[in-house]
Amino acid sequence: MTVIPAYGRDYKSQKAVKAAWKAGKDFIVADLFSGDDGRYINIQDAKGIPIMVRYKDMTQIVKVQ
Repeated sequence: MTVIPAYGRDYKSQKAVKAAWKAGKDFIVADLFSGDDGRYINIQDAKGIPIMVRYKDMTQIVKVQ
């Protein structure tokens, strides 16, 4: 599942993305093939689901879970 940072946030590095994810920050599901597209999600909601986060003006992607 692909997600993007919520509330207008953006991250410049993989380290910052992973720290935000582990801290429980909210992200938005950005996956057109998922019924959850547009829904907010965080680490507590995504147990067992592989998560890819787009960051750096959505030009980079990193796996966080």
